[in-house]
Amino acid sequence: MKRVLLIVGGGIAAYKALDVVRLLRAEGVSVRPVMTRNAKEFITPLSLEALAGERVHDVLFEPTQESEIGHIRLARDTDLVLVCPASANLIARMAHGLADDLATTLLLATTAPIMLAPAMNVRMWEHPATQANMAMLRDRGVNVIGPDEGSMACGEVGMGRLSSPEVICRSAMATLSRHDTLKGRRIMVTAGPTREPLDPVRFLSNHSSGKQGYAIAEALSARGAEVVLVSGPVSLPLPAGVTRVLVETAEQMLHACEAQLPVDAGVFTAAVSDWRAKALSGQKIKKNGAPPSLELAENPDILAQISRHAQRPSLVVGFAAETETVLEHATAKRLRKGCDWLVANDVSKNVFGADNNAVTLITAQGTEEWPLMRKNAVADRLADRVAQFFTLS
Repeated sequence: MKRVLLIVGGGIAAYKALDVVRLLRAEGVSVRPVMTRNAKEFITPLSLEALAGERVHDVLFEPTQESEIGHIRLARDTDLVLVCPASANLIARMAHGLADDLATTLLLATTAPIMLAPAMNVRMWEHPATQANMAMLRDRGVNVIGPDEGSMACGEVGMGRLSSPEVICRSAMATLSRHDTLKGRRIMVTAGPTREPLDPVRFLSNHSSGKQGYAIAEALSARGAEVVLVSGPVSLPLPAGVTRVLVETAEQMLHACEAQLPVDAGVFTAAVSDWRAKALSGQKIKKNGAPPSLELAENPDILAQISRHAQRPSLVVGFAAETETVLEHATAKRLRKGCDWLVANDVSKNVFGADNNAVTLITAQGTEEWPLMRKNAVADRLADRVAQFFTLS
């Protein structure tokens, strides 16, 4: 059974949350309700509890719950956090990371997708502060439903009306169904840099942090895929439900990738070093006045070899880190490597180690420019495209 943590914010539209609960329950979804202090000015906890069939949570520290860190358990034991209605005040506190009550603490602590259904006066919605807060939340990958245009309780007409309970329910169900869109698929992801040793203490490498690849592995796993992450050396936690194979060099990464075949799809985000030392020094290379002469050998081309492998995945996605004429170089690279899709980004714009990314998706059908967004939002968008590929194929 799918689980939704419903946070009801303050505002006259709070009464519509009762219909949202009813509709979600009719879809077989378990709803666990949370109310802010202001929400109780508009609807009663008893009404919400009766429809949800679950007790209403409204206190951050409950003596009977905190031996198990109750608010953390609430935040994690769910498939979706739905905020309905989301007032201007609640949106502002969420955008700026405040955690001064149960609702905002849950929003900070959850690892589940978050969906907001805003509702407020038109002037409040149009205020630059609210729009800036909404932009921040969207950049973090928060899904937003509405608001709609129409008449409001205050008598004004404009944007700010809560979307209908039916629309909110459909959107929530679509998000919940994401968890099964890649069920039964096995997908390999590569991430991070490789390190090519020169001697026992030095190596050739690059600035890749692995953040984008790890986010993609997490997004694919969240949609039900069995994900194997072949990772170079990074300082990132292992995403939940993902199997990781750690490697150092490009040759090790190629062998690890081949060992995972067959897979349904391969997403190759790793920044693989193009070159390695032709001969590895067994001892530390000493400074003797003049710099040493290094003879380099070309590393294996992992993307090209997997794209032409006898056990080639049905979908091969490559990444291109470029610093100039990005689209031209990336388009040529897709054809040269033989991959189905290629995701290009301009790494001259401080992409390495950052939390944001702006990419272009290049396929045989054309190109799509995606706006600057959080790397986890890029990962979600790409994972949805992968799921769509298998649905249509």
